[in-house]
This record gives sequence, C-alpha cells and structure tokens, in this order.
Amino acid sequence: MSATPSDPPPLSVVLVHGAFADASSWNGVVQRLQAAGLRVAAPANPLRGISVDSAYVASYLDQIPGPVLVVGHSYGGAVISNAATNASNVVGLVFVAAFATDEGERLGDVAASSRDSVLGAAQVPLNYPTGSGADTAVELAIDPAKFRDAFAADLPPEQTAMMAATQRPVAQSAFSEPSGPPAWKAKPSWAVVATGDKAAGADVTRSMAQRAGADITEANGSHVIMISQPDTVVGVILTAAAAVGHPASSAST
Repeated sequence: MSATPSDPPPLSVVLVHGAFADASSWNGVVQRLQAAGLRVAAPANPLRGISVDSAYVASYLDQIPGPVLVVGHSYGGAVISNAATNASNVVGLVFVAAFATDEGERLGDVAASSRDSVLGAAQVPLNYPTGSGADTAVELAIDPAKFRDAFAADLPPEQTAMMAATQRPVAQSAFSEPSGPPAWKAKPSWAVVATGDKAAGADVTRSMAQRAGADITEANGSHVIMISQPDTVVGVILTAAAAVGHPASSAST
C-alpha cells in the first residue's frame, strides 16, 4: 500500500537480539514480517550491560516515527523491559525465549535460579579493554564445544558450529547490574516460551512471562526458537500487531 501525506506513520517492528548473537539471528523473522507488509528493523545490541544497552535501544526507539512493537530475544528481553519504559511510541512488547525482568533484579541471580538452564557451566570468561587506560573488564562467551547443547540443540551441527564461531560475547555487567522499572507493567505484552530452552531456562522465561501478564505461546524448541521455528515467532508478532491496532497487510507499505 502506498502512503499519502495525511496517513499516520505505520507500525514498526523492532527486533532486539540477545547475548552471544547478533541481528542476523532474526533473518528468518525479518523476511516473513516484510513479506507480510510490516516495517522491520533489527538494530545491533551493544551487549555491554543493562544500563548501556537499554540507553542505546531507547535512543533508537525514540528516533522512529510512529508506533513501535518491540521484540526481545533472551537478554534482549531485559533490555527492552528497560528501554521501552519511557518510550511513548512503544505500543507493545514481545518476549521470545526472553527475560522479562522486574525492577532491582539481576540477571545473574535470575539465571542461577533456573533448573532448566545449563548455560552457566558452558560459559568462558574473556577480558576486554574498557577504554580507560589499561583497565580491562570481563565478558562471557560460550565454549564452542558446549554451544549446541546449551544454546541451539534443535539446529544442525554445521549451523551451530558457525554460530559458535561468530558469537558475540556479552559483558559480565549485563548479569550483575540491577534492572530498572519495567515497561511490561504499563504496556501489553506477548511471549514465546521455548520448552526446550536450556540457555535462559524455560522455567524462568515462563514464570517471568506469567508475572508480566503476557499472552503466552509455548513451542517445543531450543533457546533460538526464532531461528528454528520462525513461523511460530512471526505468528505471535502478527497477533500482537493486530491486537495493538496495526494488522499486517499483504503488500509492503
């Protein structure tokens, strides 16, 4: 559909990736949402900590004209919970195998409470320069030998080997910083819970989604459910878009 000058800005869907990943993890979802006629963006999440990453995503959201449905995967869920709190253009949130943190929570404590997650034992510490003289800080990566089991067990080994080789480490501060006031207390939310999630832990993502009052869809898949089952994730996003008054069209806007 072509827009006229009097038309309001259309809905934008913003996809925020999580730790150990990049925006390409959303490729299958992006392709399907664009085919459905939605505007889509998948910005880079800096992965330097809750405060830094949330401020970056909040700034990104603020520069989008019109309504926004923001989607977060894994750690990206904690980021959008913070980034969208004061974003007047965000009309809803979608959590995909994601943390929907509350004020004062630390992801390290939350992750340690999971009975389903094996990610802690799969992580390896690395050092990175902070930019302040010779100071360094710790970031975390996943041991490539443990990557498939902990992160993406329902994908082919050849694919997970590439994902392990191209993973982006996350600053340890992402797990130690307290989360701020969450957007889900004031905005409608939806969630995809991957029942085979051994990274965030299906038990944790489910309980957080329930606490947030999210409309929950469960699917039998790994932590990267948006890669292994993009149609399921897209279906939830389209449901959310329709619920906030912006159904997809069959033609691009």
